[in-house]
Parts: sequence; structure tokens; C-alpha cells
Amino acid sequence: MSVTSHQFRLAARPVGLPKPTDWDRTTEELGDPADGQFLVRVSHLSLDPAMRGWMNDARSYIPPVGLGEVMRAGAVGEVIASAHPKFGVGDHVSGAFGVQTHALSDGAGVVKVDPELAPLPVHLGMLGMSGMTAYFGLLDVGRPEAGQTVVVSGAAGSVGGAVGQIAKIKGCRVVGIAGGADKCRHVVEDLGFDACIDYKNESVRAGLRKHCPDRIDVYFDNVGGDILDDALAGLAMHARVVICGAISQYNATDKVVGPSNYLSLLVSRASMTGMVVFDYVARFEEAAKEMAGWMAEGRLHGPVDITEGLDNFPDALNGLFRGENTGKLVLAL
Repeated sequence: MSVTSHQFRLAARPVGLPKPTDWDRTTEELGDPADGQFLVRVSHLSLDPAMRGWMNDARSYIPPVGLGEVMRAGAVGEVIASAHPKFGVGDHVSGAFGVQTHALSDGAGVVKVDPELAPLPVHLGMLGMSGMTAYFGLLDVGRPEAGQTVVVSGAAGSVGGAVGQIAKIKGCRVVGIAGGADKCRHVVEDLGFDACIDYKNESVRAGLRKHCPDRIDVYFDNVGGDILDDALAGLAMHARVVICGAISQYNATDKVVGPSNYLSLLVSRASMTGMVVFDYVARFEEAAKEMAGWMAEGRLHGPVDITEGLDNFPDALNGLFRGENTGKLVLAL
């Protein structure tokens, strides 16, 4: 079997928001899989803020994408040829297959997914990396207790929306922070948060004082910058701050802005801890089973925002940083 894989490769290190010239649109002929390999036809790509960090030639929790390499991305697809003992033709799989229509894999980091349990895009969102990030970041790092107040930035995104819903399941009061009236309405009416602060049209610090009269026990941060500072100013005693991401800083052309209110951690005897979802891979199955159960009960919802077509990849990715998506952003091929 021979197939043509259509791909996006990283052509240059972006400065600020990635430009069209930072990408090369290429093709590659892929033949039959060698022993221990299988060939995947990719159906859906996961578009995530972390992808911007992977483009930088800097020390991080994962090596950067090399110039000339296919852009790294999570994806789901179907096995169409196999010489691997654990993956057969017709299996649906999830893995870091990259921004391309077809991929050869040796199975490292790949898991089978059940399209009857949930639609394939959901396996990139609530039952994929986004949901796993929310589950472990909140429950293992944030350690919320029933009755406590949890605040989530980026609340209309795939991670933030999942964090808030799981916190509600655990009996917490949940306040979101999102941009725009429509997103805030979605967070409260569709996802069940107790309140949502519109950072584009109101003071975040004033909103936190209003909606968190007992202060903040867990702050789950996806954005960094000024909003992180506002949350630090409102911490309760022994609060936990989970640093998941900092989307407000990823395209900065100057140095990253750190928190100026960090002494609030001292005053409140609080902790601030970074989390990376890849540290929890061995426990993904346990989390997926519990979250699938919550979804079946109607207690957990994973909205998916789908864009069509590989050629739309560069603009769709930048749409993340323009705040255009609600829920998990997926590119359907």
C-alpha cells in the first residue's frame, strides 16, 4: 500500500503569533508499515495552546519541534494497514500523529479509542488530553474539598470548562473567568458554573471580590498575566494555585510577565504548583472511565468546536490565541 500524506511542517521559529511563512505545506509518500509499525489515516487533529510553546527552541517539559519536522499534534484516526501485534486494521487510535493526513507509528504513546463510547473528537477533548489535564490538575494538584471555592481562568476553553464541571461534581462553588458575554453565558448556563467574570468588560479583581466572598481555595490558571495577579490577591488561607498554562503570554515578543502578587502565597500560606498532563499517562484509563461515567449520567459535557480542512490549520491554530473557540478546538480532516 502507498498513500500520500499531506502535511504542515515547521519552517521557521515564530516571533509572536505564527505567520503563514512559518509553515511549509508538504506531501510525503508512505509505503507499507515495517514490522512493528502501523499506518493511520488521521481523521481529527487536536489544536491546543501548548503547540505554540513546542515551536520555541527553548528548554521545556518536551523537546521543541525541529525545523523541517511535521508539526506535533494530538490526533485520532483509523488503522488502515498494520504489521504491529497490538493494532489491527479498523482499530481507532489516538496519539501524537502530527499535522498530517496519514502517519506511520510504532505504537509508542498510542491508545485505542472506542467511537461507540463517544464521538472521535470527544476523545481529543473530554476523554483526551484536555479532560485528563483538567481531571488530574484539579483533583491531584488542586485537591478541592466540598464547599470550597474554585476559580478557573479560560473557563470557556476545553480544559477550563472541564475543570469547572468536575469541581461542581465534587461539591464546590465554581467561578469562571472568560472573555465576552456569550462565553460567560455558556459557562454558567451550559456548563453549570455558579458565576462567570467577563474579563473583557469588567474588572476581574472586583468580580472575584463579588463572587468569592470567602476568597479562593483553588485557582486553576490557564492564562497567566494580569488575571493570575488578580487571583493571587484573593487567595484564602492554604489555597492551592494550579499553573496549567499561560495563553496570554505564549505569543509575547518581550519577556514573559510573571506574577507581581506572589507574596500573597506567603501571606495565605498557599502553594503554587505547575502541572503537566504527561506525568499522569499511567492513570489515563482510570480517569477516562470515571469521566465517561459522568458523561453518561449527563453531569459532564464536552463541547467541541470543529473546523474543517487541513489547509485551514494555520488560521485555526491562531484562532485559539484570538479567543475564537468555545470548548475543544478540533480540525476535521
